[in-house]
Amino acid sequence: MSVDRFDSGESRPRGARMPRRERRVQLMESALEVFVVHGYHAAAMDDIADRAGVSKPVLYQHFPGKLDLYLALLDASCDTIIDNCRLALASTTDNKLRVQAAMQAFFDYVSSDTGAFRLVFESDLTSEPAVRAHIDRVTTECAAMIAEVIHEDTGLPDEASRLLAVALVGMAQVSARFWLGEDGVSSGAIPLEDAAALVSGLAWRGIRGYPKSEDT
Repeated sequence: MSVDRFDSGESRPRGARMPRRERRVQLMESALEVFVVHGYHAAAMDDIADRAGVSKPVLYQHFPGKLDLYLALLDASCDTIIDNCRLALASTTDNKLRVQAAMQAFFDYVSSDTGAFRLVFESDLTSEPAVRAHIDRVTTECAAMIAEVIHEDTGLPDEASRLLAVALVGMAQVSARFWLGEDGVSSGAIPLEDAAALVSGLAWRGIRGYPKSEDT
């Protein structure tokens, strides 16, 4: 996926008034496109307003500042990843398939056309405490869900289950981002489904080594 697909020079035509909720969604979509292309520091509220086809006062009616807008987008992006992980774990009671579904969720997310993963995995504002807290929430909440499954299946103590879960989440994040490539475009050498299967296979071979008892 290439961020070049977003032409930040193209502004939406200024349109009629719309309900506040719809306008907020529109502004966030436009802001996402600008932040994905330019990053936080280089993006300007003028660019976002132009992209959305609104005046700056309209933009500021919804978001008091650039950081507020960025955090709203980041929060929505983090919710998406966490929800996808939750759905993957709930999709089956077979733990091998759970691992596959969870890994697939991360690979699907980074390959999305929106480029929203860049806000979470490639943010240029991680020195900001509020941003760091949002990004850490992805690991914390996904790992908590996975740790619960590991604990129930293996009987390992909570802390050990959590450590293994964090390792699995880290594996998913890093491998998916590596597969995509630095320029945001997969080389195509390994298709998405095959890449996710390779990594989930590695994860499963490791995690299944912790049986609940010697008899299982």
